[in-house]
Amino acid sequence: MKLALMGAMREEIDPILEAVNEYTTSEYAGNTFYECQYGGHELVIAYSKIGKVFSAITASVMIERYKAQKLLFSGVAGGISKDLKIGDLVMASALCQHDVDITAFGHPYGFIPEGSVMIEADSDLRSLAAEVAVDMGIELYEGIIATGDQFVASAERKEWIEKTFNADALEMEGASVACVCQNFNVPFFVLRAISDAADGEAGMDFDTFLKSSASVSAKFILEMVARIGH
Repeated sequence: MKLALMGAMREEIDPILEAVNEYTTSEYAGNTFYECQYGGHELVIAYSKIGKVFSAITASVMIERYKAQKLLFSGVAGGISKDLKIGDLVMASALCQHDVDITAFGHPYGFIPEGSVMIEADSDLRSLAAEVAVDMGIELYEGIIATGDQFVASAERKEWIEKTFNADALEMEGASVACVCQNFNVPFFVLRAISDAADGEAGMDFDTFLKSSASVSAKFILEMVARIGH
């Protein structure tokens, strides 16, 4: 099976590339794609760059040009839920776009005509992730992830997103990847490590956290790959 493994930043895919060790590279649509064999599957790996547009382009290319049959995304996110602390792993049950607003036409926040506010992640991949978490001794949370082309630092805005979408975490790529996968009918999974908590907890500096969380996420994603049926 051909699987796509995707992140937004270089640091989010580096541990995956280190683990697979050997790969070929190709350039397309302004990006680099890494291909290899792992766990009995063919993999295509890439980081999109930050934001909804770049992530949608990369996901589309992985599906259309590289023929990915499932897509697994891993990266970091800000916590909105009070239950999430720095370093926690959360998988998306569903994703939404918090910065879409055509409420002037009578639609709810996050809704685009002929679309939906929420896009659900693949239930089989979520079940598999739950099994992997138990076997690896990792506590894995599940919740709604909100996406937007903004780094949200305002506590007021975070509270609005939590209230409006019942969201647990906040990032800049997940829902656009979900939208692409939904339209191509490709199962997808989104895993995020919490980089900053709702209570404003400081924790380690972001660059250090990014490296450590990417390592944990990579091991988790590659274990999922090894267990996906051929």
